[in-house]
Amino acid sequence: MPPALQATGITKRFPGVLANDHVDFTLEKGEIHALLGENGAGKSTLMNILYGLYQPDEGQILVDGRPVQMVTPHDAIARGIGMVHQHFMLVPPLTVTENIMLGQESLVAATKVFGGLATLDRRSSAAHIRDLSQQYGLAVDPDAYVRDLTVGAQQRVEIIKALYRSADILILDEPTAVLTPQEADELFVIMRGMVAQGKSIVFITHKLREVFAVADQISVMRGGQMVGSVKPAEATRALLAEMMVGREVILQIEKAEAHPTAPVLSVEGLRVADDRHHVTVDGVSLAVRSGEILGIAGVQGNGQTELAEALTGLRKISGGKVTLLGEDVTQATPRQLVKRGMAHVPEDRHKHGLVLSFPIRDNLVLCTYYRPPFSAGIELDYPVIAAEAERLVRMFDVRTPGIMTSAAALSGGNQQKVIIARELSRIQGDIEAQGIAPLLVANQPTRGLDVGSIEFIHGRIVEARDNGAAVLLISAELDEIMSLSDRIAVMYKGHILETLDAKTATREQLGLLMAGVTKEADHA
Repeated sequence: MPPALQATGITKRFPGVLANDHVDFTLEKGEIHALLGENGAGKSTLMNILYGLYQPDEGQILVDGRPVQMVTPHDAIARGIGMVHQHFMLVPPLTVTENIMLGQESLVAATKVFGGLATLDRRSSAAHIRDLSQQYGLAVDPDAYVRDLTVGAQQRVEIIKALYRSADILILDEPTAVLTPQEADELFVIMRGMVAQGKSIVFITHKLREVFAVADQISVMRGGQMVGSVKPAEATRALLAEMMVGREVILQIEKAEAHPTAPVLSVEGLRVADDRHHVTVDGVSLAVRSGEILGIAGVQGNGQTELAEALTGLRKISGGKVTLLGEDVTQATPRQLVKRGMAHVPEDRHKHGLVLSFPIRDNLVLCTYYRPPFSAGIELDYPVIAAEAERLVRMFDVRTPGIMTSAAALSGGNQQKVIIARELSRIQGDIEAQGIAPLLVANQPTRGLDVGSIEFIHGRIVEARDNGAAVLLISAELDEIMSLSDRIAVMYKGHILETLDAKTATREQLGLLMAGVTKEADHA
């Protein structure tokens, strides 16, 4: 039986970059084939070629053993290939049914004609979507508006969209990058069910835990080349990490004992509402001291996003008090907080962390461009800004052709490194120049990143702590919280349920708290 999908000798060049270098890849029928690699390794480029979004400079693609040309995604769809992109291709104001029908309107069999005008029969399409949802265990309401769906539900809509187009081969590009661990586990069950019904899946990821959980075969790319393929039973996390990065990777961060001193951030009875005016942070009190990392653990959607936005001046506080270095900053603006020594690694790097159309050079001084030595009055000193950008690109290992490359052209990991470089260099500068202990609010600092970038960023966060910074770490990754934190506060439905010493906290204990189970609840 020929493979479901095969690529041989695929080569793709972009200006200054060899993205794919004679890559071979084979997906067998009824298989989940995980494709691992660092950000920028060439995984997405290869899949975009297989889906017709890019044209290869060299190489051949075969479907069911027959050579094909994928000039456009329509060619791929016609050959039973569907792709779910890392960033969802959905229109929020439309319903699930309307989103799934987009691009397929002319193919809808049931079309009614009134007065010479054709109208789509949404009811028939919705019924088909319900059938697919039930068949593959994808819980989706066809009449729901996409804007009202959780991220996990939007992911399921994207998968149904591919199945609606009769896809037998699915390419899932970093499908868990924006999912909670619980949603990711649900997705794996769905993937297994799809394979059991004859589908074949390419699963692009950088998370080692996931490939052992769901993959039948694992291939690793590095620097645009295919490094090798192994069965999960023949691999270890350390081996795969080394294949991805090209060197031994420290999977567990090594850090010295914390020696916290005075509080830098104090929060008392904080109340914050979301965009729908629902209170999502309800009476939160906490303190972060110089020289420590306080981790906020919790399932996504329990108020962590609103907490971070309120503390960094991005969301209005409706009650309570926030003190930074002894000053009341409850209603302070982001710039006022920056001036008082706060750094922020935001949850959404595109929305709040970068100006994507700006070059790396300008993104690295977004918070300091108006200060000496980067400006004199209203005039920017571009040679000094460029020199600082070159220094930070080297120091933080930002992989880029040059400092004038736009932030949009970087991989996700390198975009995150630009933010980390900007925020942590400013912290270090404040420590050296003013002797103050600044605050770093790091919200999902490694979401969507590969093991090499995670190792690097974890090391820089611990280094900031050791240099005297106070660090508030918010992460949906329990492994990250347990590895980096000195104390762990568990957030559930807008409340801090308990704060634990990270040295003695267990995964089981934290998991129960994240589900809202407390000692008081046990005794009730």
